[in-house]
Amino acid sequence: MKSAKKVVVLLSAGLDSTVNVYEAIKHHHQVVLALTFNYGQRAAQKEIECAAKIAAHLKIPHKVVDLPWFKDFNKSSLIVEDQEVPVGAQVSIDNLQRSEETAKAVWVPNRNGIFLNIAAAYAEALGADAVIPGFNAEEAVTFPDNSKEFMEQATRSLKFSTANHVTVGCYTIHMKKPDMVRLGQGLRIPWELIWPCYFSGEKWCGQCESCQRSQRAFASANIDVKHLFKG
Repeated sequence: MKSAKKVVVLLSAGLDSTVNVYEAIKHHHQVVLALTFNYGQRAAQKEIECAAKIAAHLKIPHKVVDLPWFKDFNKSSLIVEDQEVPVGAQVSIDNLQRSEETAKAVWVPNRNGIFLNIAAAYAEALGADAVIPGFNAEEAVTFPDNSKEFMEQATRSLKFSTANHVTVGCYTIHMKKPDMVRLGQGLRIPWELIWPCYFSGEKWCGQCESCQRSQRAFASANIDVKHLFKG
C-alpha cells in the first residue's frame, strides 16, 4: 500500500475505519471514495450519519451502498431483530471462550469478503490502487475476517478479478484498540464524530462488545470520552 496513490476506504465510522482514513490522508494518499455499507445492521442510521460527517470533515467523497439482501442470510443478531445482541455481563472481552461465543452471535456471513470485493470494483472503476478496511489484531482473534491472513488472501484474489490488481492494505492490522486510540489522538481525530456501537441511539450504549472494547481502549490511553457513552 505504500506505493498506492489513490485509495478507496471502507468507512463505517467506527474506531478502526476512522483511524485508517485519517492515516491514509496523513500518508498523502488521495482518498477517491469512502464507502459506507447499509446492510440492515442495527447501527446503520448512526454509522451512515457519522461516516458522512467524517467524510465532510476530511473533504473526501462519500457514498452509501445499500445491501438489503443481507437480510436473506437470516443470521446474526446485528441484522435479525428477534435475535439478541450480547450486552453487559453477557460480554467478557478478556475471556477467549466467551468472546468466541459472542462473536458467533454477531457474525454476519461473509460480510468483509463482500465489502472488499465491492470496494475493489469501485477502486478499479475510479483508477484507485488499493482499498483500505478497518481491521485490527484484537478482533482478529475471534473474527478471522479481520486478520492479516485474510487481507493477504483477498489481495491475491483481487489480482485475478481486477484489471489493475487492486490491493488491500490496512494501517491498524497489527494493532490492538488502545494502540489505535493513541494513534488517533496523535492524528487529532474528533472522537465525537465516530460511532463504535452496535446500536443506533443518541449516545454509544456502553454495553455491547464493541463499546466495551472502545471503553477499555480510551481508558488505557487516558482519554476521557465518558460524555459520549449512554448513562
